[in-house]
Amino acid sequence: MSNWMVALALLFLAGPALAGTTPVSPSAETHFVNVKDGDTVTSPFKVVFGSTNIAIAPAGAVAPGSGHYHLLIDTALTPDEQAAAIPKDAQHLHFGKGQTETMVTLPPGKHTLQIVIGDGKHELHARPVQSQVITVTVK
Repeated sequence: MSNWMVALALLFLAGPALAGTTPVSPSAETHFVNVKDGDTVTSPFKVVFGSTNIAIAPAGAVAPGSGHYHLLIDTALTPDEQAAAIPKDAQHLHFGKGQTETMVTLPPGKHTLQIVIGDGKHELHARPVQSQVITVTVK
């Protein structure tokens, strides 16, 4: 095997480690506990996060199989955002203290929600742990 092929193989194998991703169980998942796709809600409304086969830990705690919740409102992670720390703004809410619920205030109309679990550095895991995107109508 030539030197360039060895270098390419090493780069390929090191790639995931360089991305900063944290391992997670293949069966880890997250979901909404109290709201579902198509619900009509009155603002403000409570959103409760649920998960299985992943430990919820505060930001800064980087350990395999653990992370904390992020709530995406009316947005999705772009490919660039998927390769970096999840942004923190009005559409990307962070729950880095390990919170499992929040009150959400939104204007009337249709809105999309998605839960994304990030590792201790707010990055996606080696296998992203994300809920289905749901749509709620705020009356």
